[in-house]
Amino acid sequence: MAFLFLFVPLSLVASNEAHSKGIYQTVPDFLAENFQPSTPKAGSLWLTPELKKPASAILDRKVRGIRVRYWKDENKTAWIVEEIGKELPITIGIVVKGRGQDSYIDQVKILAFRESRGWEVRYPAFTAQYYNVKITAPNYKLDQHIDGITGATLSVRAVTKAARLALFYHLQVYPQQAALPAIDQPKLENSKLAPKTP
Repeated sequence: MAFLFLFVPLSLVASNEAHSKGIYQTVPDFLAENFQPSTPKAGSLWLTPELKKPASAILDRKVRGIRVRYWKDENKTAWIVEEIGKELPITIGIVVKGRGQDSYIDQVKILAFRESRGWEVRYPAFTAQYYNVKITAPNYKLDQHIDGITGATLSVRAVTKAARLALFYHLQVYPQQAALPAIDQPKLENSKLAPKTP
């Protein structure tokens, strides 16, 4: 009986961990969910040395590669970011809307999780915290606090880094809209439009 008492909880834990890992949503399905009626063609953001420096600071590690893919429609972009939790990468889909300093996160979704701990970040109760969050200059920090999850500190940290990175990349695609130049008014003095004095 004692053996059975111990076996049941342990089996439940093992089953829970087995169901926590895996692919929750494919990238094509995530993009189709956020772009209607059809997914736009992917674009590329070229990672120049000037971009890699702040991006590396956001991730606390060196950013590799020469470009990153993204999808856009009007003032909206979608990014697929893979960031290490403890040892393995978490695949995260992030949608950003807006332009310049008004850019904000519209959705964060965990697409795939590969470790046995920290998978609680997949739940909407956690990812909903990122909705409407922006970043501040010059350190590109989130402008709102994100509550952690006990036992999932590294996963929370990875998702937050990915969110900051997506916002930073979005700013490169949709920078602050330049102010429209003032329309020059015709100078009336000494012109043919000037009212004639009697």
